[in-house]
Amino acid sequence: MKEITNKTRADLNKLLNEKREALRVFRFGAAGAKTKNVKEGSVIRKDIARIMTALTMLNAKGR
Repeated sequence: MKEITNKTRADLNKLLNEKREALRVFRFGAAGAKTKNVKEGSVIRKDIARIMTALTMLNAKGR
């Protein structure tokens, strides 16, 4: 979380888009039974939630 809070809004938006794309790829891989690590999906979703929380905090501070 410390790494995320030190980033700018633009960096967070870029990272959020990357994580959402990774989750999309994971989901389609799971549908095709290509996924080996089944915990990866929950880890990606938690990362997305952390990033969105950091963006909300930035908006509240007015940065």
